Amino acid sequence: MTRVRLGVNIDHVATLRQVRLARYPDIVEALHLCERGGADQITVHLREDRRHIQDEDVVRLLEVSLLPINLEMAWTSEMKRLASKWSPFSITLVPEKRAEMTTESGLNLKLLDSLTHRKSLLALKRKMSVYAFIDPNLEQVKRAFDLGFDGVEFHTGHYATLFEKALRGRSAGKTWQQEWDRLVKAADFADSVDLEIKAGHGLTIQNVHPMVNLPGLEEVNIGHAIVARALVLGLEGAVREMRQSIDRAS
Repeated sequence: MTRVRLGVNIDHVATLRQVRLARYPDIVEALHLCERGGADQITVHLREDRRHIQDEDVVRLLEVSLLPINLEMAWTSEMKRLASKWSPFSITLVPEKRAEMTTESGLNLKLLDSLTHRKSLLALKRKMSVYAFIDPNLEQVKRAFDLGFDGVEFHTGHYATLFEKALRGRSAGKTWQQEWDRLVKAADFADSVDLEIKAGHGLTIQNVHPMVNLPGLEEVNIGHAIVARALVLGLEGAVREMRQSIDRAS
């Protein structure tokens, strides 16, 4: 089995900093701790309202990082301009709502199905890899392929929620196994058309074990669970713990 890469999302390091508008915790120090802990990539989401990651954070990370930087962003004129200017290793297009606490669903790729959007996508692809954060839906996977994305990242939030309910013995209605089957079906199709496959949202030490066995999976992106665990183990230790858990599952 191919070693599954671990992307660490460090948005919540910036969230803690922004609570006080302080200089700490420092985003670059967090990057280096993730490097030492075994991360393969750093992911940050530059939101339109700048609630956590700031423009300066992205610039600083790109200047010093030895790891690839994956920039999550909404499909807006501002974000397309910044991505083109900064040229991170990759960008992942995500839906964004101002009122949401976290990203609640995958991007509906029907919104990009126009000649203007296709041209913008092609222009960015000349500079970096471009991925779509989508629900595990066959129609969305097909659209990602038709639009020319390099790959997809499956939104695993529903899987994570149902998995947690099963752990607590509260399963009712749809089960995590049914959501897992939906993920497998979507991944099989993505793999058949040579789209790179990633997964992320709500993944933890417990539920990442089955996820590592998703057909064709090359990368997981995990943020909240690692940063929360860092309160106990420190950030380097929390990243290392997740890295080891993924490797054992592989």
